Amino acid sequence: VQLQASGGGLVQAGGSLRLSCAASGSISKINRMGWYRQVPGKQRELVATMTSGYSTNYADSVKGRFTISRDNAKNMVYLQMNSLKPEDTAVYYCNLHLRSTQYWGQGTQVTVSS
Repeated sequence: VQLQASGGGLVQAGGSLRLSCAASGSISKINRMGWYRQVPGKQRELVATMTSGYSTNYADSVKGRFTISRDNAKNMVYLQMNSLKPEDTAVYYCNLHLRSTQYWGQGTQVTVSS
């Protein structure tokens, strides 16, 4: 299984970015995909996840600003990030939870300037 994330970049506070992640390989239809983020010196933290049945889970800090979505047919997951804040600056990692195994993408940098 491989995950390929894209869409990070530099944006001003209040702006928007959309992250995309494509999963490839032997992937069961029943899984959970999502996004985590990490800043230097801190633990990786959950941003948002979505099951193949479209149940979602968001970190409190992003509720109302970020929206996760997925395309099951294409094994893709997206993260629409609006009203970005400087504290959203981090490396964002795509995640696939499949049969008790976690898979991670390579990470994409999101930088929000004030």
